[in-house]
Amino acid sequence: MLSDVTVIDLGGTPVTTMAARLLLDVGATAAASVDEADIVLACGPRTGGRADAIWVSVTPFGLSGPRSSWRASDLGVMASSGNLYCTGDPDRAPVRCAGNAAYAHSGSETAFAALSALASRQRPLDVDVSMQEVVLVANMGAAGRYFRGGNRGRRLGANIGRTREIWPTKDGWVSCGLRGGKARIATLETLARLVDAPALLARDWTAWDPNKATDDELREVEELIGDWFARHTTAELYDIACETNIMLAPVNSPRELYASAQLAAREFFDDEGVPQKWAHFHVRPARSAGSNRRPTANKTAQTPTGGAWAGIRILEFGAGAAGPIATRYFAEHGATVLRVESASRPDFLRVGQYADMFDALNCGKRSVTLNLKHPDGHALAKRLIVEWADAVAENFAPRAMRGLGLSYDDLVADKPDLVMISACLNGQTGPHRDYPGFGGQGAALSGFNYLTGWPDREPIGPFGTITDSLAPRFVATALAAALLHHRSTGDGVYVDLSQVECAAWSLSDWLLAYKRDGVIGERLGNGHPTALLHGLFPCTGKDRWVAIACWTEQELATLWAIVGSDGDLEAWTGERAALDVATQLQEAGVEAVPVQDFGDVDGDPQVASRNHFIEMAHPEFGPGKYEHNGFRIAGVPSGYDRSGPTLGQDNDWVLGDLLGLSPDDRHRLVADGVLS
Repeated sequence: MLSDVTVIDLGGTPVTTMAARLLLDVGATAAASVDEADIVLACGPRTGGRADAIWVSVTPFGLSGPRSSWRASDLGVMASSGNLYCTGDPDRAPVRCAGNAAYAHSGSETAFAALSALASRQRPLDVDVSMQEVVLVANMGAAGRYFRGGNRGRRLGANIGRTREIWPTKDGWVSCGLRGGKARIATLETLARLVDAPALLARDWTAWDPNKATDDELREVEELIGDWFARHTTAELYDIACETNIMLAPVNSPRELYASAQLAAREFFDDEGVPQKWAHFHVRPARSAGSNRRPTANKTAQTPTGGAWAGIRILEFGAGAAGPIATRYFAEHGATVLRVESASRPDFLRVGQYADMFDALNCGKRSVTLNLKHPDGHALAKRLIVEWADAVAENFAPRAMRGLGLSYDDLVADKPDLVMISACLNGQTGPHRDYPGFGGQGAALSGFNYLTGWPDREPIGPFGTITDSLAPRFVATALAAALLHHRSTGDGVYVDLSQVECAAWSLSDWLLAYKRDGVIGERLGNGHPTALLHGLFPCTGKDRWVAIACWTEQELATLWAIVGSDGDLEAWTGERAALDVATQLQEAGVEAVPVQDFGDVDGDPQVASRNHFIEMAHPEFGPGKYEHNGFRIAGVPSGYDRSGPTLGQDNDWVLGDLLGLSPDDRHRLVADGVLS
C-alpha cells in the first residue's frame, strides 16, 4: 500500500530487521542506500541520510537519561521492565518470556513509530524508541497501577490469579482459565456438563468468583476438571473446544502450528513454510468503489498543537485488552478515539478487580453507550461510521459484528471508502474463526506458552498474556498503513488480522528450525543457545536478582576478572545489591541489569528522566499514573488529555455536538433504552 515510501535497515539488529520486514509487508520498498531512504531504522542518533528523512533510533533505554548508555539484550530489557520479575514460579528465579519477546514488542512498535512520523507530515523527524518503555507498556498498565495499589508484582507459575491456567493432558498441555465473569460462564457451564461430576453440575457458575472461593472449593473444582483433562489428548480437547466454543487452547509446538487447519486456510505459511501473512489487507480502489469521497488534508494533517495523528477520528467497538491497547497508540498521538459501549453489558474489564486496568488501557479516549440491538442505537452507530469516523476498529469474534449488521460488508455499501480493521483471536476466516478466547489462549495457540518456562517443569504463561500485549502493536501498524494509504489515494481498506498469527509470526526462527531441520526448540529457562553466559543471579535482599549476559570471549574475561579467581558468580552477586552489580559491570562493558519489580520501575531514574508516567486524575479512582508508549517523535507532542472514560461519559457530546440531536431527542433515546 505504501509503495511511495522507501525504508532501509541501518541497524541490522533483530528489532530493526523486524520493523523493516513489517514496513515492507505494508507496501514500503527497500532503499538501496541511506541517501535514498524516506525512513532510516538505526541504533543511534542521526548520522547521515537525506535531510528530509525520518530517522528512527532504537536503543535499550532510549537516547537520553542516566542509563542511556547501558547495554541490554532481550534479557536485560525484560529485566528492566517488571515483566521478567512477574514471569515464572514463585520458588525459583524469574524466567524470561521466551522467543525474544522484548525484540518482538520493540520491532512492531518501531514500525508503528515510523508510520506515525510519516503521518505527521513534518520533515525531517527524529524518533527515539526506548525498548525498556516499550516492554513496560506490555505489562498492560501494571507499572502505572503501582501508584494506586502498591502491587509490586509476583510470580504465579501456571496460574493466573488463584486458579490454574495451564493443565497437563494425556500427551501435552492446554490453556484453560477457570476465572469467573460473564465472558467465562458458558465455558464453565459446558465444562461442568462434559466432566459430568455432581459437584460441578450443582454449582451456580453465574456466581463463581475464584477470588472469594475457599481453598477447598478451588481444589475441588481444579481436581475434577484437571483429572478430566488428563484423561484426554490435547488434540481431543481442542476438537471439543472448537465444537463447543469453550475457552480452551492447546499449548502448541511448531509441529501443531504447521499442521493447523486454521493457519492453512488463511495461508499463514508460504510454500517453503515461512510465516508470511500476519494481516490480510483488502483494498477497495476509490475509482471502482464509485465513491466521491476524497481524502481531505485538514482531517489528517498535523495541527500546530496536535500530535502525529491529530485530526484522525477512530470509532472503536470491542472489549478486553488487545483492541483497546492498539487504538490507545493513536489517542496518545493526537487522534480522537471514541468507544461504543453497552451500559447493560459493559466491557468485562470495567467491572470488579479489572476496573483499574480498563482505565489504564483506555486513557485519552471517549465513551458513548449505544444499544446496538435497538434499531435507533444501530442507526446512530451507522451515522457515526458514515459521517464522522475516519476508521473503525473492532476486536470482537467475527459472528458478533455480523450479528449486529456492522461487519465490513454491511458498512461498505454506505461508505465505499471505509477504513476498518478487525483484530480477533483467529481472524475472520478459516474453520476456527469463531473460536472464542483471551490472551491466555492466544499465548498457547501461538507457541509462546510452549517455549516459556523451565525444561524440567510445565510451560507457563508469560506475564501480560503475550497476544494481548504484542498483537496491538501489529494492529496499530496495520491501521496506520491503511490510513496513510487512504490519505494518499482515497481508497477504502479493510484489514483482517489474527492476534495468534501476529504472535506466531514473531516466532518465525523457532518455526523454521522445525520446518527445515526437524528441530523443536524446547524451554530453556533463562538460557540462550548462543550466549556464553546468560541468566539471572541472586543478590542481597529478598527475591532480588540481576540479569547478566556475555556474548564474546572478551566480555566473559572481563566478568571473571571482576568476580575474582574463585569464579563463583552466584556467591559474588549474592553479597551485593543488584543495582551495584549492574552499575559496576556496565561500566566495564558487560551487560547487567537489575531485575526490577513494579515498585522499582516506579522509582527508576531512567524511566523518570524520560517522563514515562503521566499523572492525571480519574473521576472515580482519583489520581493515577498513566504511561507513554515506547517512542517519542522530536518536536511532535504526545500524551493524553484525560484518564480512561467512565461509561457513557461522552454521551452528550456525541449525541449533541457530533450528531446534532436536541435535548428532547436525547431524553427520548434514554426513555426508549437506546443508550442502555
